[in-house]
Amino acid sequence: MRVAIVGSGPAGFFAASAIAKRPNLHVCIDMYERLPTPYGLVRGGVAPDHQDIKNVVRIYERRALSARFRFLGNVTLGRDVQVDELRRHYDTIIYAVGAANGRAVRIPGHQLPQSHLATSFVGWYNGHPDYRHETFDLSVKRAIVIGNGNVAIDVARLLLRSADELSKTDIAEHALTALARSQIEEVMVVGRRGPLQVSFTPKELSELSTLTDVHVAVDPREITLEPQSLRDLQSAPGAKKKVLARLKQFA
Repeated sequence: MRVAIVGSGPAGFFAASAIAKRPNLHVCIDMYERLPTPYGLVRGGVAPDHQDIKNVVRIYERRALSARFRFLGNVTLGRDVQVDELRRHYDTIIYAVGAANGRAVRIPGHQLPQSHLATSFVGWYNGHPDYRHETFDLSVKRAIVIGNGNVAIDVARLLLRSADELSKTDIAEHALTALARSQIEEVMVVGRRGPLQVSFTPKELSELSTLTDVHVAVDPREITLEPQSLRDLQSAPGAKKKVLARLKQFA
């Protein structure tokens, strides 16, 4: 059985592993990737100071070393190879291309020159080929991050880390050089909903307090729960309660 997997991120590699582990099934897998390197968001999306998360690539590497696995980089579907060609040569095609594009916040000013998608900034500091030539004005004193997930916390943390701390990570060299000259003194993280609806984890939030010369401040009024959230708090997961408790410590 011949299988083509389009995309070499976590979904693609876990799909390859699941197929290869099927008993009594002889499978040859070809993995196609638009970029020259594999691993998708593990390489281009995970923060450079979170190397422990990136260690998952060791699992992918074991799969890639199989004699029945081939990685084909620098191949764009629709340009270098057509879907009809894949259909002729493979029994099964798996599309694991992921969500490559960010989602713009449609608010006044979102199209201004210094309004950027997190996708661009994260790709830039990770050295993603699509974003390495992006430019960001780091000469300002304040940056605002819109969003209440782990990516928002990653962006805030990378903007606030000292050059010495960043130099010990696997951040892209061009980003390290730019961030070392950064004049940003304050980062505001803004969310649409309340503290019980945030998506970042207690670990990500707590990590902000470990940064050198950084003070985390939360306006007490912003973590006051409205009636519905107070009711939801009773059945909220433990992680949500830990986040709320940590926010209260910062207030």
